Amino acid sequence: MFLIIVKLFFLVIIQTAVTPFIRRLAFVLGAVDNPNARRVNKKPMPTIGGLGIFVTFNIGIFILLREQFPTHEAFSILLASSVMILTGLIDDILELKPKQKLAGQFIAALIIYFLAGIKMKEIILPFSKQVINLGWWSLPITIFWILALTNAVNLIDGLDGLATGVSLISLSTMGVVGYFFLHTKELYIPIACFILAAALLGFLPYNFHPAKIFLGDTGALYIGFMIAILSLKGLKNVTFISLIVPIIILGVPITDTVYAMIRRKLNHKPISQADKHHLHHQLMRMGLSHRQAVLCIYGISLVFSFISLLFLLSPSWGIWPLILGLLVALEFFVESVGLLGDKYHPLLNLIQKMINSTRRSDPTVEVWHLGGEKPNQLKRKTKEDKDND
Repeated sequence: MFLIIVKLFFLVIIQTAVTPFIRRLAFVLGAVDNPNARRVNKKPMPTIGGLGIFVTFNIGIFILLREQFPTHEAFSILLASSVMILTGLIDDILELKPKQKLAGQFIAALIIYFLAGIKMKEIILPFSKQVINLGWWSLPITIFWILALTNAVNLIDGLDGLATGVSLISLSTMGVVGYFFLHTKELYIPIACFILAAALLGFLPYNFHPAKIFLGDTGALYIGFMIAILSLKGLKNVTFISLIVPIIILGVPITDTVYAMIRRKLNHKPISQADKHHLHHQLMRMGLSHRQAVLCIYGISLVFSFISLLFLLSPSWGIWPLILGLLVALEFFVESVGLLGDKYHPLLNLIQKMINSTRRSDPTVEVWHLGGEKPNQLKRKTKEDKDND
């Protein structure tokens, strides 16, 4: 295990060395993100940073830690992720239409399902332990899982270092969960999580504000895709806990994506249409600086990771109170930052009504400020007042 840790640190160094070359390559290929109404960058910025992460990850898989991974599965994932990288590269250089980008993701997901054999097959219901065989539903559910998580990570890539840092936290948590809690013989899954996390750690100094290079769709799609299949690998026979833990770990990108879809639907806009009302936009609108908004979301991501560990440590009866508490806290946060707009405050309005009703039920209390005239209740009765009584 010590040798694996040393090799992971070496991968961080490799990523740090590779990134400047990828930055120069981006300018040569014309993969440059120019400022516009939707962007926060003020000058042209090289993208395709994810290409270096792809290279470093595969150095770890096929060279440094080759003995840890089954050959067929490793090459199948390489083929599928290469399709995803190619899709991102073309989009960063030429800008693909949403349907074209989705087609590339769909092809990569099909390779994972049919060639790599990574899929959801069964679901084990909580408490009853009843096993439901998904049958032909296995294909659409697996494809949906991969596409949903891939695009969730892509959607939060709006500030310097945001998607990189959140993914780093999520992958590290997935690695810890896989190693200490899943009790599986397939230890290469958490090792793969740590390899990708090491690549992101080496890339983060170049990507954190002020960034020198962006992930681009090349990186955001690739990272989301890898997170999806690594989390899916542990869900062959899905229990309630094993299904919900990855969702909680990825709470930030999933929450942002779900509420973005609801927001666009409420505003009668296409779901694929971009806007400037994502979580990071709202935090900056509240007065946070670029760096403060990113660090705030890092903190939220760490909270989600901690909650995911609580799910694994809790007894079966404690799961539902945790879910209820998480949903209430999430709704409170979403309304506070205005993810669905300034007029959407059902929970906050309910709390305000409860506070107001409590105030109405309390007796009236007079407040006496020092230096002012005492209220009648606090004045000492004079002899004349006593006689009147």
